[in-house]
Amino acid sequence: MYIRRYIRMLLSLCLLTGCSFRTLHETLHVVGEADSLWQQGQMYDDSTQLARTYSALHAWRAFYADEYAHACYHYGKLLRAKENPVEAMQVFIAATHSRTHDYHILGRVYSNMGSICHLADEFQLSYDMYEKSAKCFLADNDSLSYYFLLNDMAFELAEQGKKDSCYSLISKVKIHEAGDSILTAYNYVSQARACLKVKQYDSVIYYAHLSQKYLFPLSSSALLLAQGYSYIGRKDSATHYANIVIKSTHSLYEINNALYILTNDDNSKNNSAIRETAASRSDAQKLLEIYQGKLSQAVQLLDQDLHRKPDYRWLYTIIGVILFAGSCAILYYLWHKRKVHSRLIHDIDIKQEQKTQLESSIVAMHSEISQLSEQQQKTHQQLLSNIETTCSTLRNSKDILSELNWKDYLQMCKIVNHHFNKLATTLQKMNLSEQEVRLCILVVIGGFLDKQMADILYYSHKSIRSTKRHIALKLGTTSANMRAFLMEKIIE
Repeated sequence: MYIRRYIRMLLSLCLLTGCSFRTLHETLHVVGEADSLWQQGQMYDDSTQLARTYSALHAWRAFYADEYAHACYHYGKLLRAKENPVEAMQVFIAATHSRTHDYHILGRVYSNMGSICHLADEFQLSYDMYEKSAKCFLADNDSLSYYFLLNDMAFELAEQGKKDSCYSLISKVKIHEAGDSILTAYNYVSQARACLKVKQYDSVIYYAHLSQKYLFPLSSSALLLAQGYSYIGRKDSATHYANIVIKSTHSLYEINNALYILTNDDNSKNNSAIRETAASRSDAQKLLEIYQGKLSQAVQLLDQDLHRKPDYRWLYTIIGVILFAGSCAILYYLWHKRKVHSRLIHDIDIKQEQKTQLESSIVAMHSEISQLSEQQQKTHQQLLSNIETTCSTLRNSKDILSELNWKDYLQMCKIVNHHFNKLATTLQKMNLSEQEVRLCILVVIGGFLDKQMADILYYSHKSIRSTKRHIALKLGTTSANMRAFLMEKIIE
């Protein structure tokens, strides 16, 4: 990832020069415009520009994976809108191979692929694509889109007649959904569709009416009502909702089904009107058959991609090159090892002699270091003894505050520096205040109760312990270890 960012930074510098990367700069600008319109709920409808952008970014997809995936999504969505599902599927498949980490755009890509499969009546494949989409939205922490995709998966189960599985998935959505009326409406549509597949027509009507209660007009629920009423023989209601479908949708599938009901159940029309409706349905069926052929081709592309065996020839080539290079390296290593072997034997004798001399020097050095360490330890103990003697003398003094010139802070610091190896200066360098320095000095001298220190420093008896703990924390130690810490500072 860091390598990709570095390369992209270099590419950006090249873009600023306006040289050979001008086309790339223009394509990135188009992607930005398309994203902006998308955020506003609009579609970038310049197919020529999007096609050029998609093709140009294809060559840079290794470095601009996210932008390439966005270009694929916008171009594929436009191709779908222009009823070209085959090319749309090709573009969406390219997006899935982009290695982007933009899970939101991947979720939308898989959702579109699922919709194409659904329209081609490939309900299990559609379910699989919706499942991939749901996982992407979940990875993107987009819970609402995730639940919408769970509903889409439930609808595909309904199309397969798996009512119990559909209801089980819908129940998961209803447990977690945040009262979204549109999602609730589509949940009821899925349940109604599942009931239609198992011929429970009263339940179809019940759930379809619930859906209309949350979202009206909804063509899918109106069609379910028309179909449900048609199956139970209530033709007036069936034709009423069929007419609503005709007025509220552009879906060839829904229009075809609504026209079927109007052809067979509308008793209010004469023969001429019925024939006209039948002719309209025939036209819709022809268009639907043409579109279904394109959808089938699109699904075949997806199926081929899913079952495509990876081409490992490039990997075998790389392995062959590595093995050849490795063999050459090993042969060179053996030759070089033999060449230097004789030199090493000669060097070993010389180094052995040097080692003997060095060992004798080290023994002498260790002896000297031991003497120095012993001397340093004695000095350390003597200094510590002198400090403890000074502390003891001050503790036994009848007027310790006078001896320390306690009221004159500067003079007191000079006295403390003299007796305690510049302790006052050391404490001041550690950013302690005057009162904090005074408390530390009392701690070093020792023998004072908390109440006595509080009286000397004009602190309350209750706060002296917390003050002492605060200063110890500031010094990087604890109250219990504070005197030992300060003594170490004195003898450093």
